[in-house]
This record gives sequence, structure tokens and C-alpha cells, in this order.
Amino acid sequence: MAAGSVVSRATGFVRSAVVAAAIGVGAVADGYAVGNSLPTIVYMLLLGGALNAVFVPELVKAAKGHGDGGAAYTDRLLTVCVLALLVLTAGAVWAAPVIIDAYTDYPPGQTAMTVAFARYCLPQIFFLGLFTLLGQVLNARGRFGAMMWTPVLNNVVVIAVFGLYLATGDGGSLTAAETALLGWGTTAGIAVQALALAPALRAARFRYRPRFDWRGSGLTRPLRNAGWLVLLVLTNQAAYWVTTRLATSAGLHAHADGVDGGAGFSAYNNAYLLWAVPHGIITVSLMTALMPRMSAAAADADTAGIRRDVSYALRNSAAAVVPAACVLLALAQPVMALVFQYGATDADDVAVMAGTLMAFAPGLVAFSGQYVLSRTFYALSDTRTPFLLNLVIAGLNAGLSVTAYLLLPARWAVTGIAGAYSLALWTGWAVTALVLHRRLAARDARTPRAWRSAAVAAQARLLLAAVPATLLGYGAARWAAPAGAAAAAAAGVPAIAAVFVLLARPLRLAEVQGLVAGVAARLRRRP
Repeated sequence: MAAGSVVSRATGFVRSAVVAAAIGVGAVADGYAVGNSLPTIVYMLLLGGALNAVFVPELVKAAKGHGDGGAAYTDRLLTVCVLALLVLTAGAVWAAPVIIDAYTDYPPGQTAMTVAFARYCLPQIFFLGLFTLLGQVLNARGRFGAMMWTPVLNNVVVIAVFGLYLATGDGGSLTAAETALLGWGTTAGIAVQALALAPALRAARFRYRPRFDWRGSGLTRPLRNAGWLVLLVLTNQAAYWVTTRLATSAGLHAHADGVDGGAGFSAYNNAYLLWAVPHGIITVSLMTALMPRMSAAAADADTAGIRRDVSYALRNSAAAVVPAACVLLALAQPVMALVFQYGATDADDVAVMAGTLMAFAPGLVAFSGQYVLSRTFYALSDTRTPFLLNLVIAGLNAGLSVTAYLLLPARWAVTGIAGAYSLALWTGWAVTALVLHRRLAARDARTPRAWRSAAVAAQARLLLAAVPATLLGYGAARWAAPAGAAAAAAAGVPAIAAVFVLLARPLRLAEVQGLVAGVAARLRRRP
């Protein structure tokens, strides 16, 4: 799974670089970024979070408790969700102008372009949902690889589409045909990603038959749980709406002030995409594999098993996520230059994105930890508690983002908004950890105190090692910077890795030692 995610993220870097080279990070890029973000926003707002969190626990329980292995239950749940996706997609395409007005404050010309992008991209909602549904069916059956690999095809399609635009476009304002090419091409990538799961489903002997006999079929519980997740995503999207409005406004103000570099939503979005890469490779892969086992443990009331898996996930994900956060913080400038400084994206644009990435970087550790704890609640079939806890993160994120926008100059507004999210994530993670600890302690009196747990101790030691690693990595990158961004990154990454390896034994970083030993063993096995 991690290998598939690495290749997917690597091709994602190429995709982002080609998109940035084609349309830069200015007004056109902002319009495309907003239009292409809306399918994910609407999908996650009304359905996506529910599918991600509810499906696997429900399918695992059905497989354990139904005589047919949960086949009929799966067909019914899929039928309900596919119909909901069709209705949602049609409604979103129809309401595209209203949605754009809600998220932006663009002048009429840019609004028209953004609405066009949105209408071409919003059909992605159906294919995003289909991809999630079919991927969760595979996950519940222990087939994890396909869902990690098929996004590579999505990236290849989008790279080809924007490559075609680069080869045929004149670099000026987008024509209607070019807007359609970029919009529909992006949607085609998502469609290919979803449909490419079909061979894996056949290999898993899954055969879908639409079923409409929903009455008395046990769908009430997952639908109720899904309702809390819809509310959770709603709060997230309310905070994201605030972020989008503030970032797009900051970009317009920066342009009006003559600031060099696109300090708007596309800069924030590009930094976020790069920031989330380690989480997607490491934590998502790990929790995707653990979720069926944790759900089965919850169904058997095995609290010790749940606690063991949570600790394992926190410790092993942090062993890779903390060093990755150090890389993003210390090497933001060369990393951003390597990924984005091509074509219409210049050094000033990279400088804005690098500052935003540095503000995001500390929050990566909390983002990963929060994901693990939230999925633990979902394995327990509890979606209400994560909703209530998420209010802390969403509220802080929105409030601190507004504060950053009002107090900082336009050039630094998006950087401050990214820092606000990092601070909100750390606060929310701490609160969630305390609540989950009390939940598990109530189920099993043998649960150790929170501050004495192995996971907390491992996190603390990793963060202690992160300080010298970040400083040394930054120094090495600065030393090599005259030779270019590639040389700076090549000097900084080994320096950071070396600090963690050298401190692994004295700080008892067992997970880092295990990771190094595993890599060394693989290298020794190669001929």
C-alpha cells in the first residue's frame, strides 16, 4: 500500500508541476483550483466522510454476523449510496454559480471562468464516491493495494491533458475550448481512477446486484452514524469556506498592492497538497490496513486489542511522520522549487508557497495523530464523539485564520492562515487523546494513565530529536543552496535522517530503529 501511495504521490508531484507550469499561481490558477476543489468539498460535505468512516466497520460486522457473509447487506448499502451520489452530482452541477459565489468574491470575468471550471469538474463527485465505495468494499475484504495504485492513472491522465495544453496553448487568457479541455480532462482522471478498481473487485469475487429491499435490513444504524459524520464534515467545510474566502481575498489584495508572487488560494492549496503527502503515504496506509482488525476487535469487545492497535499506529506513523515534518520545515524552499518552479511559476511564487509550507509543517504530526484517534472512534461505531471534538479544531481554525487575515499584510496572510490550522490541529489532537483514553479506560480498568502510555513517550522522544534534526537539515540546505534546489534538498534530507538514526539508540526510538533495520535487511537481500 505504501509503495502504491509513494508512486501516486510522486506522479502527483509531476501533475502539480505540470499544472503550475501551464497556468501558474495567479488568477487563472485560482479559478481552476477553486473549481477543481468544489467536487471534493461538496462530496465530503454531504457524503464522503460518511462513506470513509462508516463503510468498513459496518461491512466487517455484517460479514461476521450474516449467514451470507454480508453480501446482501453490502448490495443494499451500495445501492443507497450510488443513488445518493447521482442526486448529489446533478444538484451540484445545477447549483454551480451559487456555490462559487459562496466561496469566492471574484470580479465578474473571473467568476464566469471559475463557474465554467466548476461545471466541468463537479461530475467528479459521482466518481469520487464510486471510488470510495468500491475501495472500502475491497478494504473490508483485505484487498488494500488497488485503492492506493489507481490514483496513479488519474495523475497520468491530468498530466497528459495539461501537457497537451502546454503544447498547443499560446500562454494567454484561456479560451472556452481550453477551459473545457482542462476541466473535462481533470474529471476524466477521476473517472479512470474509479473504474480501474473493477479488476480488483473481480479478483475478490465481488459481484454487485442492486437491491431496493431496504426495510428492516439494518441500514438504520449506519445511516444514523453517517448523519453525525455529515455534521462533522459540515463543520470542517465551514472552516474551509472561511479559509477559501480569506485566501482568495488575500490574493486579490496582494495583486492590487503589487506584491510579487501569487499570495492567494492557489499558493495555500499547493502548499497543503505537498504537506499532506507524508500523511497519505504513511498514516492513511497504516490505518487502512488496521481498520478492519480494529473494527473486528470492537465487535468482539476486545478493548485491549483496540488499545494495542492504537498505540502501534501512533508510534509507527510518528516514526516516519515526525522526520517528514522536519524535512518540510527545514527544506521548504528547495522542495517547493523542485516541485513547482517551472513555466509560469517563478521564484517569488515559490517563496510564498515555501513560507506557507513552513507554517503547515508542525501541524503534520498532530494531523496524523488526530487521524489515528478519529478512526479508532469510527471502529467503535461512534461518530458522534468525533463530531463534537472536531468542533474544537474547526472553530479554532476559523477564528485564528480570521485573526491572521486581519493582522498580517496581504503577502503573509496565507502563511498565517496555514499556521492557524497547525495550532488548531495540535489543540484538537490533545483534547481527542484525553477523551479516547477515558473511553478505553471505562471499558478496561487495566488501561494505563495517558501520560504513561508507550505512544505518548515515543512521541515525546521523537519531538526531542526533531529539534537538532531540523536545525542541521536547514544548515546543510543553506550550505548547498548556491548549487541549486536539488543540491540543497540532497544535502538537507540525509542530514535530517542521520540525526534521527544517530539518536535512535540513546533516545530509545524503537520504531526508528525498526524502520532502519527493515530497510537495511531489504538492501542486504538484493542481489
